[in-house]
Amino acid sequence: MAEFELIAKYFTRPAQADLGVGDDAALIRVRPGYQLAISADMSVAGTHFFADIDPFAIGWKSMAVNVSDMAAMGAEPKWATLSIALPQIDDAWLQRFSAGLFACADAFGVSLIGGDTTRGPLNIAINILGEVPQGQALQRNGARAGDDVWVSGMLGQAALWLQHRLGALDLHTQDVAILATAMHAPQPRVALGQALRGIASAVLDISDGLLADLTHILEASAVGAALDWTAMPKPLLQQSAVTEAVLQQAVLAGGDDYELCFTAAPQHRDALSALAAQLALPLHRIGHITAAAGLQVFNGEAAVVLSQKGYAHFG
Repeated sequence: MAEFELIAKYFTRPAQADLGVGDDAALIRVRPGYQLAISADMSVAGTHFFADIDPFAIGWKSMAVNVSDMAAMGAEPKWATLSIALPQIDDAWLQRFSAGLFACADAFGVSLIGGDTTRGPLNIAINILGEVPQGQALQRNGARAGDDVWVSGMLGQAALWLQHRLGALDLHTQDVAILATAMHAPQPRVALGQALRGIASAVLDISDGLLADLTHILEASAVGAALDWTAMPKPLLQQSAVTEAVLQQAVLAGGDDYELCFTAAPQHRDALSALAAQLALPLHRIGHITAAAGLQVFNGEAAVVLSQKGYAHFG
């Protein structure tokens, strides 16, 4: 199958754009009063996902991690491009992959407007574009001493699944199924991100682990933070038992959560509680921002010490 036949068969659909797939470049039009938000993520077999995972899940997650970046900016995801290297043309694989990719795109209103294909080791690169009202984009550099630190949803589930897959944890099949959903079908918090405009002082999505990613906010804002382990959202395992040390490593440093971590002034606590109910999404207040630099986690009076604080891309 030739390149353009592959694109036409698996990756061409009507797009919400002035010009989409099929020309040398796409043409899009941003609404007056809005800024264009742009992000990119790459997924490499053997580094970001196991090659034997259901291609539908690979397609969903490849798009979802990009949509999550739009959520972290408070933007509405609108358009994406896909560049993919394939070791060979596998029709069954491509059917499942494209189905997962478009399932996520459709769920969050994203149009695929272009991209590229080539032969090589399996590698998926997506560029995503969205719109955010002028001057209202959420950023990382606004945290101030006294702000609360919040996270959405649940942390640590994907990390526990990965440890099970690698043979480091022996978990019950029932728990593995729940954890696998968190790993392979993350739900970007787009509605939350947009609702946080005007409330949050700093926001990012958690991909490399809570501590590693929160550190980006602290460095950009020139502040520190103190977190409460007892306030953290933790995986509820039904049939498996793991030590608190394993839970701490997964929740604080595991990564692949794609929840939002944000800071907000204490005056917004009631609004955030109401927002959690409105979105049917738990929001957890897990600590506060300090004027002094540094990031500490406490379990009662004791400090939590981890062997690793998050995923290092070149570590």
